[in-house]
Amino acid sequence: MADLGLEDFDEGGGPQMTDDDGGDKAAADLAPVFDVPVNISAVLGKSYMSVSQLLKLGQGSVLELDRKVGEAIDIYVNNRLVARGEVVVVDDRLGVTMTEIIKSEDSGA
Repeated sequence: MADLGLEDFDEGGGPQMTDDDGGDKAAADLAPVFDVPVNISAVLGKSYMSVSQLLKLGQGSVLELDRKVGEAIDIYVNNRLVARGEVVVVDDRLGVTMTEIIKSEDSGA
C-alpha cells in the first residue's frame, strides 16, 4: 500500500489512490482496513530517571520534560512517529492539531 499524505485525500476525506495500472481506486477498496485498531499517542515530552528517583515521586511532584513550552509534540501511530503538532483546547478537553506530517524516511524508524 502506498504512503498517503494530506494531499492524497479529497474534500470528502477519502483517499485518492491509483493502482499499478494507473486506474483510480475508490475508498471502498480500502474498506477492509477501516476497522483495524491503531494506537495513537501524543507525546508532550520525555524524562529519564533511575528507579530510586521514580519511587520518590508523589502527589504534587514536578517532572521535568525534555521539551520547552510551545515546542511541537510528537504524534505516534503504533509506536511510529508520523506527525508533529500543537496542543489545543476544544470544549474543555485537550486535543492535538497536526502541523507537520513526518515522511517515513524522516521518522527514524
